[in-house]
Amino acid sequence: MKRARIIVLAIAFAAAGGAALIAKGMISAPPPTKLVEKKIDTIQVLVAAKDIRLGDSVTTSHMRWQDWPRTAATPGYITRSRQPKALSGLSGAIARAPFLTGEPIKDQKLIKASEGGVLAAILPTGMRAISTPIREETAAGGFILPNDRVDVIVSRRVRTSRKEEHVSETVLRNVRVLAIGQIIEQKGDKKVANGKTATLELGIRQAEVLALARSMGEISLALRSLADVNPANGGGPKVNDDFGSQRGGGIKILKYSVPTTAYGVN
Repeated sequence: MKRARIIVLAIAFAAAGGAALIAKGMISAPPPTKLVEKKIDTIQVLVAAKDIRLGDSVTTSHMRWQDWPRTAATPGYITRSRQPKALSGLSGAIARAPFLTGEPIKDQKLIKASEGGVLAAILPTGMRAISTPIREETAAGGFILPNDRVDVIVSRRVRTSRKEEHVSETVLRNVRVLAIGQIIEQKGDKKVANGKTATLELGIRQAEVLALARSMGEISLALRSLADVNPANGGGPKVNDDFGSQRGGGIKILKYSVPTTAYGVN
């Protein structure tokens, strides 16, 4: 009996050891996966080395070359292989739009100093910049900033056959403000722009209407919602053609053989 018990115990211990080895193999960590490095084909692209504001004169310290994935480099980017002397060639150009640090530099957003001033650089094709005098009380308390949208209102005195009256009329609607004084861009958290003039972006016909209105009376600017910038919401400058066609006159009425003039207020 003793011998049989020894044999049974030996078999039991062997089975237990085998089970332990099998369990250890099952829970052991898999062999480490070998990582394969994949090289990305890059190209050097000219980017902004620091933030560049609208109207800044760009120098070599504002730009640097940076490796960029070749597949992500669009044709508008300036690459070292195509323009190796771009750093010196673009030095002195004026930014017609702001750049953030690390943003690729594009020729379309720069203008050479010899090609015109900052305001001429940011004007869209076919548009004109025309200034009008303003005061704080006629410009939304000074809260109108560059790139805001405004309506232009003229207040004037008209004389009828019996008395003199004051009338106000909106002559231009949804006009973009290019500058207040000499400020063409909001800087930092500044919420008020001080200046004695407002420069507006107008078409040829609109510029004529503003010049006429300015000679007839006092100009006020009414601030519009930011939603009006979206063309889908009916955005875009509009001119009051009725005002321009009157050329400062009214509707002539002949009553009892006495001519009088009637003025409307929109």
